[in-house]
Amino acid sequence: MATSKNLLTFEPQKLNHADAWKTLRISFANSLICIPNTIQHKILNKMEKVLIRLRMSSHDAHYGGNLVDGAKMLQLFGDVATELLIRNDGDEGLFKAYDMVEFMAPVYAGDFIEATGEITNIGNSSRKMTFEARKVIVPRPDISDSAADYLAEPIVVCRASGTCVVPVNSQRIKKG
Repeated sequence: MATSKNLLTFEPQKLNHADAWKTLRISFANSLICIPNTIQHKILNKMEKVLIRLRMSSHDAHYGGNLVDGAKMLQLFGDVATELLIRNDGDEGLFKAYDMVEFMAPVYAGDFIEATGEITNIGNSSRKMTFEARKVIVPRPDISDSAADYLAEPIVVCRASGTCVVPVNSQRIKKG
């Protein structure tokens, strides 16, 4: 078995794809001894972020000046949580509670919002998650009705964390 040192210098043409991944997985798993269990689980089970992007429409505007209700961000987080649970457990589960919600910038009709989330801790049936919504495109009605700018630095508009539950008898994807 190759050591971590050798993994950095191995020559791909001398090692087939399957063997390379097997060697990387074995060496990587062996190097996780000092990493906390929650991080080990995240790395070994390839926990991933889920991302959805959508444009806020005039139907989403709830207040004067085309301001979108903050609850719309929570709706997006609920959709992200549902996908995370389906990927992790094979079941939609239920959103139990938000631990924290922080609205950081206004959202308007015409803004493109990117909502991301990830599972940060897995219990028997509970799944702790964190979420972030960023504004990535803004309309520019001062230039023309169809002008918009892509933001090189997205604006964080909302952050949240919460807990979802998937009853054990509903978990279709069993963990090793």
